[in-house]
Amino acid sequence: MRRKLKAKPKITPDSVYDSEKVAKFINYVMLEGKKTTARGVVYRAMEEIKTKEKNPNPLEIFEAALKNTGPTMEVRSRRVGGANYQIPREVRPERRQYLSMKWIVDAARNKKGKPMHEKLAEEIIAASKNEGDAIKKRENTHKMAEANKAFAHFAW
Repeated sequence: MRRKLKAKPKITPDSVYDSEKVAKFINYVMLEGKKTTARGVVYRAMEEIKTKEKNPNPLEIFEAALKNTGPTMEVRSRRVGGANYQIPREVRPERRQYLSMKWIVDAARNKKGKPMHEKLAEEIIAASKNEGDAIKKRENTHKMAEANKAFAHFAW
């Protein structure tokens, strides 16, 4: 008999944009439990997006960036007969959102010479236009899945 599924905790929407995705994104930006600092970084990044893109609603750009950077396929390692194969698998929606947010934050962190809120704003804007390091990461993931299509029959 299958085990019970774990009840996922309900994420409370953030106070400014009333969005669960922004609240989740704040958690991904947070380091060492400093949530207030992470909130400040994300909200300043949203203000930066508002001024740079001349869009009164930066949430639309943020949503577009998440949609653009989320991968549809990825490779998972599987051991078959003494050999490891990279098997292409479809990505679940929760994992797609996780990877998307993680790649945007990582790409912003890897840039140098600017405050984090500026780097984050630039990366979100770039991702919404299908550019930037997070998009490159998604493309590489898709290329890997495409290259290993021959091993798809091992996915069971």
